[in-house]
Amino acid sequence: MGLFHQNFDKPGPGISPNAPRKKGAARYFEVLARDFSTFWMAGLLAMISSLPFALGLWFAVMTHSLIPMLLAGILGGMLAAPQIVGLNDTVLRALRDEPGYWWVTYRRAWKRNAKASLLPGAICGLLLAMEIFTAFHTETGSVAVMVAIFVALILLAGIAQYLYAQVALVDLPFSSLLKNSLMLFLGYLPRSALGILWQGLYWAAIALFWPLSGAVLILTSLWFPCSLSLLAIYPALNKSFDLEAKIKAMRDAQLDSHDED
Repeated sequence: MGLFHQNFDKPGPGISPNAPRKKGAARYFEVLARDFSTFWMAGLLAMISSLPFALGLWFAVMTHSLIPMLLAGILGGMLAAPQIVGLNDTVLRALRDEPGYWWVTYRRAWKRNAKASLLPGAICGLLLAMEIFTAFHTETGSVAVMVAIFVALILLAGIAQYLYAQVALVDLPFSSLLKNSLMLFLGYLPRSALGILWQGLYWAAIALFWPLSGAVLILTSLWFPCSLSLLAIYPALNKSFDLEAKIKAMRDAQLDSHDED
């Protein structure tokens, strides 16, 4: 959705598409140095919109109530999803070195993707809320249950990283998005696992050092794990959807139309 309806009329900052592209950590720091401010702003919006989910789930856990947990998962997930997709769109544009002014492209992408993000947000939010709620209400000795929750969290994180990215990239029904996410997750398992690892390490560190990590959370919010995860799976997305070839063709077509004018 965000990919096939882009407008390159507005100029903006970016690096030359002909410049040699770095890899790994060097590539990440190159992108981060250029786009840190846009990552932070998109991540802050995503984090603020996730507060109803977090607060609702906290209330549900403290009161041992299922109804608040369901509401937090479904409604909180729906409220946060458009901004999470907006963050994914921001990071993906940076990874493909797309020029443009952030707020212009973010607002346009948000309007296009908001409706399509609601169902993925509701389902992912509900599943995450159920897994966390169950973890807090499982007896310490229930090893099998804790292992099952851990595996469920891994699967959810692995599939969700492709699901939200696809909402930002293509216009497909939810069933197709889910099918593609599962196929990408399994088909590029090493990269999927790396994306999950970055997310797991980040949130484990936040939880382990809480509340001291609160200040770090304000700085890194959701953009840091999202950017690391997308950096890991970006080659899979680019290969599967031929992102950069499509972008180049769109740019060339628009340049040709300007030349004719």
